[in-house]
Parts: sequence; C-alpha cells; structure tokens
Amino acid sequence: MNNVYIIGLGMLRFGKYLDRDVRDMAHEAARLALDDAGLEKSDLQAAFFSNTFWGMFANQHSIRGQVILRSMGIEAIPVTNVENACAGASTALHLAYTGIRAGMFDVALALGSEKITHENKALSLGAYASCMDVANFENHLKMMERVNNSFTLEIPADQTPPGDGRSIFMDAYAMGARWHMSRFGSTQRQLATICAKNHWHGSLNPLSQYQMDMSVEEVLADKPVAYPLTRAMCAPVGDGAAAAIVCSESYLKKLTGARPIRIRASVLGTGTDRDLDGEDIGERLAGQAYQAAGIGPKDISLAELHDATAYGELHQTEAMGFCPVGEGGPWAETGATKLGGKQPVNTSGGLECRGHPIGASGLAQIYEIGIQLRGKAGPRQVEGARLGLAENGGGNIGVEEAAMCIHILEK
Repeated sequence: MNNVYIIGLGMLRFGKYLDRDVRDMAHEAARLALDDAGLEKSDLQAAFFSNTFWGMFANQHSIRGQVILRSMGIEAIPVTNVENACAGASTALHLAYTGIRAGMFDVALALGSEKITHENKALSLGAYASCMDVANFENHLKMMERVNNSFTLEIPADQTPPGDGRSIFMDAYAMGARWHMSRFGSTQRQLATICAKNHWHGSLNPLSQYQMDMSVEEVLADKPVAYPLTRAMCAPVGDGAAAAIVCSESYLKKLTGARPIRIRASVLGTGTDRDLDGEDIGERLAGQAYQAAGIGPKDISLAELHDATAYGELHQTEAMGFCPVGEGGPWAETGATKLGGKQPVNTSGGLECRGHPIGASGLAQIYEIGIQLRGKAGPRQVEGARLGLAENGGGNIGVEEAAMCIHILEK
C-alpha cells in the first residue's frame, strides 16, 4: 500500500461574509492549495467536496462538488460529494487518503466550503438541528432534560429552553459539561481557562475569525448561553473554505520543491448508543489511530481538537489520552495545552476563535497542523513540532458525536 502525503494546503480567513457564497470561497481555497503544491488544475485525478448547508440555504442539494469544480475548470475527474455534518471536511480527506492507499489514483483534492451567515439569524441557528436525528428530535430534548435533572449540580434558575437563541448543540455541550462537573468536580473557571487560552492563540492567527485576547475573568463575565457556557466559550456562526491536496509516494518522487507532510493515520468512525459513563467515540477511535500510526498520545507534539465549546476541548484532551479522564480541567490549568506548554492544543484558536463553518472545519484543522509541521506558523509556532493530531467530530446522536475523524500527521 502507498504512503500518503499532503503536498498542498489552502484556507481563507473564516468570518461572516454576507457578500460571498459557497462557490467563490471554495474556488479561493482550492486555488491556494494548488499554488501551495505547485500544481495545475489539470494535474488533479480526483476530488472530494464537503458541504452541509448549501441545499438548505440556496437549494443546491445535489452535485455540489461538480458545480464547484466545473465552474473553475476542473472536469472529467471523479468527484465525490461528502456530507458528514461537522466532520465532513475531515471525511473528505479520509476518502482521498483511502483512494490513494488503494492505488485508485495518485493525486487528489479534498475541499470544504460552507456559508452559514444569513440575514435571517433564526435560519442559521435552526440549521444546526439537522445534524441530529430530526425525526426523534423531541425525544432527544426529553433525554437531555432527564439527564440534566440527574446531576448533583446547582444550576442557575434563569436558564432558557434548549435552542432558544442559540444552536441546539450548545445545549448538548452544556449537558456534557454539567455531567463532567457533577462527576469529576471540574469547574466553570477551568472552562474559562481553556477559552482564554484559545483566544490568545486566536489573537496570533491572521486567519482566525476572532482575534481578540480575553482574560479568564472576561470569559466568565461574557453573556450566558447555557450553563456553564458563556458566549466566549462557544464557536461563532461563520463562513469559509479550506483545502488540502494529497498524493502517493510515487507521485511525490516526481515533484521538485515539495514540502510533504505524511499522513500517519486516518480513521473514520461512528458513535454508539451508550450512556455518559460508557466508552467514548473519541477514546475508541484515538486508540485505532495510535495503533495505525505506531505511536502513543505522549508522542503528539500538538493537536487541533473539536472545541465547538470549551467543554469540547476539555473532553477531547481526555479522550485523546493526553491526560486521564476527569482531569481535563486541571490539565488545562497547568498550562500544558498553551503555546510553550507540554502539548499545545488548538494553536489556531480552535473552533471557538478560528471559527466553525461546518463543511470546512476539519480541513482548517489540517491546515493548522500542516503549517506547524512545516515550521511556518509564525508567532504561534510550536517549537520542534514533529507529530500533530486532528480530531473532528460531526453531528450528534444520543450523548456523543454521530461521526468522527482522527488524523495523525508527521513532519
């Protein structure tokens, strides 16, 4: 089987772009990746395109990738459309990786583009519910209520109903945070520490949607969303695109001036029906990824973790094995996950600050790991970065992600 390498990376700054659409953002990211790889459009042999909401917002439900690529002069090659909620872009990369490993082609584009900003804010926020089991949505809300009522935790009395002025996923993450606080004694201040760290990282990233530094106190004082989460702890609504070009080892040998990054592991999996104390999807898939890469969690130089909220990062540092389960809060307080720490996490600013245009987020994580491994991350460079991990969750069924991808990249 072939080794697989990333040879091109492209990303535009995530933000709120009322004057842009899925197509032109995708074109920009694809061109940036081609330029980075030193390739022409005609060199591509396959493409995988990730998007979640284009059909909902603009009625482009089908042939999305073909529409994007044909309109920029990429034709005749196989194009696969990928929809896997927030894990769509990393799934696109996984499929490109799989095709090259199987010898079906030698060079492929993974591309994700998403536009969520809309003049009708309710439409934007309501779209996220489609990343759950829609037919069982009411049952899911009742389950969340039962679980929340089971916690031995004092919750402020002024909490609003789930989904009131926010994505329903903020309530799902709040439920997880409350469980962790009740089960292990983690605190809202620890979540704020994680968030403040990511705001500092984001302030160093020119492609981050939010670039303002925030203190722990400022995070705690921000607008409440769903206890214990404040607005600063939650990923913003936004738009953007990101891309990666991957190739086989034999194709790489034909190139001059390439700056390859090896994909040591690419794992895709789905969740299970479990309770909050059962085996987590992240733990299960991380084990598979480490085994495939022939390494352990201590070998990872840095990680981009799916932090749609600050609790997401706390949870995933545990699930990836960076610290014991239940100790994600104290681990963050040691400074281990901050630039200069033992194992920096979300040096891009994470979803909380870099932004989270769903169909592009997974490849934005790959972009950050890639430039870090190349030593080109500027003021947020992780010294001696050799191995990077990207964990990207998608959707929700029950108490965990419906899908997840984990990639391990090597300098």
